[in-house]
Amino acid sequence: MGFARADLTEDKFLGGQLALIQPRKGYRAGVDPVFLAASIAAHPGESVLDLGCGVGAAALCLGARVQGLRLVGVERQPDYADLARMNAFDNDIDMEVFTGDLTALPSEVKEESFDHVIMNPPYHLRQRSTTSADPGREAALFEDTPLALWIDAATKRLKPRGYLTIIQKAERLPEILRGMDDRLGSMLVKPLAPREGRAAVLVLVQARKGGRGAFRLASPLILHDGTEHVGDTESYRREVSAILREGAHLPLW
Repeated sequence: MGFARADLTEDKFLGGQLALIQPRKGYRAGVDPVFLAASIAAHPGESVLDLGCGVGAAALCLGARVQGLRLVGVERQPDYADLARMNAFDNDIDMEVFTGDLTALPSEVKEESFDHVIMNPPYHLRQRSTTSADPGREAALFEDTPLALWIDAATKRLKPRGYLTIIQKAERLPEILRGMDDRLGSMLVKPLAPREGRAAVLVLVQARKGGRGAFRLASPLILHDGTEHVGDTESYRREVSAILREGAHLPLW
């Protein structure tokens, strides 16, 4: 593994149900992969592919909530893929992690179809943002591969009637919808807003392969109580705290 032990931290997720080893200074998973995992209505026996899995946060949060899933991750950065394997082993969750790029997926992944494909693609366009000095953080946060290619790779790996679910910045929602061709339908968008009266910062977008349902825009999930942050205290709403601390499911509709 490329990271020295001193360069890693152990961080608790889901109220301590999950302990993840992460780089101290590289890309660090926060609440976004937890929300992504919480939104997946998976059932025991189903298969889930996490594209760009990083240290495994989203897939492992899902595996902690739903037992008996087949979890597969693909991560292009070998050091982060190694951490995902370590985190799966340490948390006693069965997850197979492949090192590879989504534009040239490993043959083992290309030979399989999945009930769910989940992904938390890089949020930032390089031309609009200041890049990071840390290579791992830069690769995780700044887009090299257009969202349309992420969506195409995910769609190809879905079983008929399987679900694709993405978490991304709200400002990039038009780009996501443009990337979803007629192979996908029954699209649903769930905005995530920091507080009442504030614009959504993130969106969860879900579509079904072969779906024929109407587009749906769900009511937003409001993350915090109050209109502004007051003091050094946590202000998550009760239902949000249940997602983050207890591993509760996040219904999209």
